[in-house]
Amino acid sequence: MSGMELSRRLFEEAVRPILADEFPDVVYSAARLGPGSEVLGFDSVRSTDHDWGPQLLLLLDPGDVTEYGADIASVLSHRLPKRIAGWSTHFGEAGADGTAALADTDGPVRHGIEVTDVSGWLVDRLGDDRVVAGELSTVDWLGLSQQRLGEVTAGAVFHDGSGVLERVRRRLAWYPDPVWRYLLACQWMKLSQEEAFVGRASEAGDELGSMVVAARQVREVMRLALLQSRRYAPYSKWLGTAFTRFVPGSDRLGEVLRAVVGERDPGGRQSLLCEAYEEMAGRHNTLGLTEPLDPGRRRFHGRPFEVLMADRFAVALRDSIEDPVLRGLPLIGGVDQWIDNTDALTVTRVAAAAVYSAG
Repeated sequence: MSGMELSRRLFEEAVRPILADEFPDVVYSAARLGPGSEVLGFDSVRSTDHDWGPQLLLLLDPGDVTEYGADIASVLSHRLPKRIAGWSTHFGEAGADGTAALADTDGPVRHGIEVTDVSGWLVDRLGDDRVVAGELSTVDWLGLSQQRLGEVTAGAVFHDGSGVLERVRRRLAWYPDPVWRYLLACQWMKLSQEEAFVGRASEAGDELGSMVVAARQVREVMRLALLQSRRYAPYSKWLGTAFTRFVPGSDRLGEVLRAVVGERDPGGRQSLLCEAYEEMAGRHNTLGLTEPLDPGRRRFHGRPFEVLMADRFAVALRDSIEDPVLRGLPLIGGVDQWIDNTDALTVTRVAAAAVYSAG
């Protein structure tokens, strides 16, 4: 059973009836959002060894959290069944690494139900109190990491008493059009910056360096494919899984990208990358965001290295942006296009501060 289904059953079979009985007048939302492989639908048997199980967010108005929050948590601890669908509802003590696993108990349940307020939880995830009011500027969007946006917009909402949670999730489901175009332009520019280095490093006798650059380019193609498919890219552990599941035609494109990583011949490596670039160029033209561009490979300024000259796509996309602020920014992108540190990206105030400093 998936963790998401287990959380749904926890709510429907236990939490909903308990709240109706004990707190009938409290308006709440119930959801499984936030961190955890099950939120993205990627959990497996391996996931069950820590921080996995029947879990919920109960989101109340701030005043109700103050008045009822502790009582709700206590009542659930004493009234929840010990098991749901054969799985314990009790989490053992957290270990030295801060994680906890399901365990049996004869006493009150140490449950995985967080009782908090909607605004506070969203600000904690995304770092900006304007998220709830829908007042994000185009530059504000650049400080929101895709991992965090995925944690808020994926998962499932089982009940939304106030309607606030689903309203915010709809607003955050994907980037505003100018922001999307800007991020696409920046992703093409990232590809452009290193597309000639695969051949040049090899020519200089640095085969390891050539292979490293090729692998970096594969990652950037995958992230571009997710952007083109209007899907937030998760952090590195789940990037390949998200690419495979969410990008149309990922089987064919993925085969080419796997071949790049495994190719020992530098010329073959370069040619395979160009095959991937040409596929992405064709997808760009299909999107219709700019006038069609030549999707074919070419020599890099007369040198014997095949490239797409991906900066052509970056410039065309930038020129299509009507928002004057975004159009005037350097093509460095959103925070997770130029910060490659998971901890920095998930500390939302750090990510936002970095964007405003760069701008």
